[in-house]
Amino acid sequence: MRAWCTTHVPNTRLRGKDTKRPIVAVTLGDPCGIGPEVVVKALASRALFRLCRPVVIGSEPVVQSAIRLTGVPLQTRRLASVHEARGEYGTVEVLQHGSLRAQAVPMGKISEEAGKASVEWVLRAGQLCLSGEAMAMATAPINKEAAKLAGSTAVGHMELLQELTGSTNVATMLMTKGLRVVHLTTHRSLRQACEAVTVENVRAKLELTHRQLKEWGLPRPCIGVAALNPHASDGGLLGDEEQQQIAPAIAQARAQGIDATGPIPADVVFHQAITGRYDVVLAMYHDQGHVAIKVHGFEESISVTLGLPFVRTSVDHGTAFDIAGKGTADARSMTGAIRVAALLARSGRLP
Repeated sequence: MRAWCTTHVPNTRLRGKDTKRPIVAVTLGDPCGIGPEVVVKALASRALFRLCRPVVIGSEPVVQSAIRLTGVPLQTRRLASVHEARGEYGTVEVLQHGSLRAQAVPMGKISEEAGKASVEWVLRAGQLCLSGEAMAMATAPINKEAAKLAGSTAVGHMELLQELTGSTNVATMLMTKGLRVVHLTTHRSLRQACEAVTVENVRAKLELTHRQLKEWGLPRPCIGVAALNPHASDGGLLGDEEQQQIAPAIAQARAQGIDATGPIPADVVFHQAITGRYDVVLAMYHDQGHVAIKVHGFEESISVTLGLPFVRTSVDHGTAFDIAGKGTADARSMTGAIRVAALLARSGRLP
């Protein structure tokens, strides 16, 4: 991967504030899943407290239950305001939000009340970032079915925060050691995702990727663009999206000074990026990009949202209801999400 250089603080509201250990708002995710567990396991890492002051947005009783479940040597401290955060290792500082009842948290099961709480926590963290009270946010997984039962029409974190901020062009970038992938679309059916492969959409995501990665320290990001069809359609034998939509979008982007190459067959482009040819890959749909990331480095992969007015990172896994409450969840993705959020808040540089 190319070296990241220069420094930049994306949120101008934060300039002039102490960024040595920025406040990172950490949401618990759906409390019926593994979110609270991976959060407390991550916050058992002393290294994170050297980078930031994490503040959990959620329920102190849920955090305390997760501490008992995991046996991590932590205590809790309830805050009235994020300004009270000390960032002392060994203490999980919680900004209590909402009135979630303990009986509404059946481990491993869909709960309307838990879904409502998980959405409220995300929106509260987003508001803290918009106001400049927090410098970044890192999110544990929510459950889309539970959120829908609670009345949410958004299909994920990105859509919730896009609506909150009024951001017009956003994208999910997954990253793990040696590979970054931006997605043209995420939460759509495969049929809808194919219909979204248009000149306008591809060009817009190339522009967003180029602009955001420049802001995060890469002077001229090199973008490999994945094809939609097998073999990049074999000259039109297997579809025409490459010739009619993707290639023209790349040509328009290159005319604007964007270093984009493609369309490249998807069975080649990710390997090329891993070996250093590209800084990032633009994938055409959810599984095309997610499979590549998760095969290459699932446990340590995280998500970073492009196009928001603040830093937002997330785990790259779901609520895992099948293992919720067992204490066996792997917290490396949550740890990585908080770490990257802190690094971006401190210096504007991605690792």
